Amino acid sequence: MPPMILIWVVVAIVGLLILLWFFPVTMWFQALISGVKISLIQLVLMRWRKVPPGTIVMAMITGTKAGLKLNANELEAHYLAKGNVIKVVNALISADKANIYLDFKMAAAIDLAGRDVFEAVQMSVNPKVINTPPVTAVAKDGIQLIAKARVTVRANIKQLVGGAGEETVLARVGEGIVSSIGSASSHKDVLENPDSISKVVLHKGLDAGTAFEILSIDIADIDIGKNIGAVLQIDQANADKNIAQARAEEKRAMAVALEQEMKAKAQEARAKVIEAEAQIPLAMADAFRNGNLGIMDYYKFKNIEADTSMRESISKK
Repeated sequence: MPPMILIWVVVAIVGLLILLWFFPVTMWFQALISGVKISLIQLVLMRWRKVPPGTIVMAMITGTKAGLKLNANELEAHYLAKGNVIKVVNALISADKANIYLDFKMAAAIDLAGRDVFEAVQMSVNPKVINTPPVTAVAKDGIQLIAKARVTVRANIKQLVGGAGEETVLARVGEGIVSSIGSASSHKDVLENPDSISKVVLHKGLDAGTAFEILSIDIADIDIGKNIGAVLQIDQANADKNIAQARAEEKRAMAVALEQEMKAKAQEARAKVIEAEAQIPLAMADAFRNGNLGIMDYYKFKNIEADTSMRESISKK
């Protein structure tokens, strides 16, 4: 084959491929034989709008075979809004087979809200069991109980947009368990009738405003924890003891301070006595010079002083 003819053949094949890419005749024919009404021009315009025609055509074929009436423009708009077209169509098919009301607008809104719409429909058919983390509560007798619960929920399709998630349900259930155990007069009552907790919690309407409907709350396990009442009493006793010790230490410090003060006053008094005694010889000398004291008076004074010292020494023995 001459080179020129070969080049033209290659050019023709490439041109045909480009033409078939812009004009997806194969997809159009596949949709046509599947009963999906979509024009070839519409498929070409999807190319220009950067929407994959294969995704839209496959979604419409799947939905049509399942008995749904889908609109290509709505599917294209949902794709352009960063939605998952295939998942929305599968959710619509599942909801239709399960006799659950779900239209395209609601499914698209749920998908664009960031929730898995197909999983939500499945959860509406097959309820989901959520295990709560250990919930600690104290009964009125001061005994701590640690409870674990299993919450059976199913998706509430109407509340999926704007409804709270699993974390809110678990928090509310935990709060209800704490309130129910805390209102029990004895921990033995809770251990004997654990179903009383689930009944009380279930009737509080904890699923209001959430994306789920609570079907049942089952207490899976209850363990006995610490004796909080005894611990609090011990802590109170220790606190009272520390307060009493502090007050005793304060009194002891005040007694020590008073003793030091009395010692200081005694020393001051002794100093004054010593000072006064030092003045006695001077006064006696002055009395001798002035003739107010005689030699016999002096001896009498010394005898009295000696007698006093002897009596003090005898008394000390």
